[in-house]
Amino acid sequence: MTFNSLVFLLFYPVVLAGYWLCRRIGGKVGRNMAWVFLLAASYFFYMYSQWKLVGLIRFTTLVSWLCSLAIENINLKLAKAAEEGEPDHALIRRAKAQKNLCLILTLVASLGVLFYFKYVNFILGTASSIAGWFGHDPGWYIEGVLLPVGISFYTFQTLSYAIDVYRGSIKTERHFGYYALFVSFFPQLVAGPIERPGNLLPQLKEFLPVGGDDVRRGLHKIALGFFKKIAVADLISVYVNRVYNGGDIADLPALAVVLATLLFSVQIYCDFSGYTDIAIGCARLMGIRLMKNFDHPYIARTVREFWGRWHISLSTWFRDYIYFPLGGSRCARWKHLRNVAIVFLISGLWHGAAWTFVIWGGLHAVYQIVGILTLPARDRLLSRCRLDPKGKAVGVVRTILTFVLVTFAWLFFRANSTADMILLLRVLFSPDAWRHGLGEVFGTLGMTLSGGLLTAASVVWLVLLDRVVPHGDEPDATAAPARQGVFILAVWAVFFAWTWLMKNDLTSTFIYFQF
Repeated sequence: MTFNSLVFLLFYPVVLAGYWLCRRIGGKVGRNMAWVFLLAASYFFYMYSQWKLVGLIRFTTLVSWLCSLAIENINLKLAKAAEEGEPDHALIRRAKAQKNLCLILTLVASLGVLFYFKYVNFILGTASSIAGWFGHDPGWYIEGVLLPVGISFYTFQTLSYAIDVYRGSIKTERHFGYYALFVSFFPQLVAGPIERPGNLLPQLKEFLPVGGDDVRRGLHKIALGFFKKIAVADLISVYVNRVYNGGDIADLPALAVVLATLLFSVQIYCDFSGYTDIAIGCARLMGIRLMKNFDHPYIARTVREFWGRWHISLSTWFRDYIYFPLGGSRCARWKHLRNVAIVFLISGLWHGAAWTFVIWGGLHAVYQIVGILTLPARDRLLSRCRLDPKGKAVGVVRTILTFVLVTFAWLFFRANSTADMILLLRVLFSPDAWRHGLGEVFGTLGMTLSGGLLTAASVVWLVLLDRVVPHGDEPDATAAPARQGVFILAVWAVFFAWTWLMKNDLTSTFIYFQF
């Protein structure tokens, strides 16, 4: 089930009403009814489109919960042994070995499912291609392997829980129902934010106060999210698809590729942050606050800052569970650079089982590494030019440069294959491809004058809406009536855009559902 579907517009009010009824009952009875009701609703939400694969999320949930229970019991034994004057070292060694085994079982179960359904055919296809270089292509491929929606998201959520229990930073949740709801909570189940147990689990176990301010903020986030997705991302996708999904890529005008890539940078931001906004808003109406996942990423002055503002839940996940354990930046320079490269290559592979995503991640690693190595020289150059590195002029230049670098990398992300990626790069660096007229460029995009004006108006409107939302990712519920009116107009824009898209069969699922 997707947020931008008629089914969800019927599903969510029913769930919200049922949850509020449980809150009205209150007490232990109401809380028990609430978790059962939300868990059933979350599984229904997931099963609506992929009912055959619901067993996977149940399997990873059960294995990670059982192993985490065992790990905490072992932690208690180790703590008791540490309190004794003369601990049994053999017992401690066995306990640590059992604890490691439980964590390994969780990793194998969760990552094993992720590997098979997302990466097995990618690896087999790569192996077949390599064999083809030597004159024999075995054509290895497993038929019928479907990618479960949101598997990368809920897998990382179960892994963070098990690792945190292993580290002793959180206590295990002994109520299986609440833990299952933590893994499958429907607003953020299939595209994040990737929640941490310390934030979401306690909220699922209690009825937190919900006031008029929460309702206004929640409705504002939902309105903003639908505007981003329907009135901006889906409309822009029509032009992006004409370039990236069309035939004859080699004959494309270079300017058409540039414009389509610029539009895709807006599309993917509106698509993904729009989903996050809707998820945060839906949860907020139930008194549950999900973590911030976007913080105006395109105003970043460096690529490093961009990743501190883009998909924050994933960036911090990689930081806490891969980058820091590898040593982070508190190690030798070459190890620091190695750690950066590893994290971004894994991030690229996480986004998709294709070499285009790996290259995209590798390109961001290059950006980061070059930035680290050249920082002293750049600061010295600015000092010689009597420019303040933190001044507005330098900041504007850095923001533009960062946006250009990030947008160029989106080309690799959006390309349908490595072959298409190579053709697109050839077009960009071909002098002949830059000799096409504007009429041919806009014709390639399928963009008329009215379409271009509507696109520009949508982007300007997006900027106005985004400015209403402060950097804390909370809508300004006390804004002046004129600013409140922006949200009302956004609702009408969503209505008309959605009607047009459905009439022309152009509605699309969220981009990050494929990850």
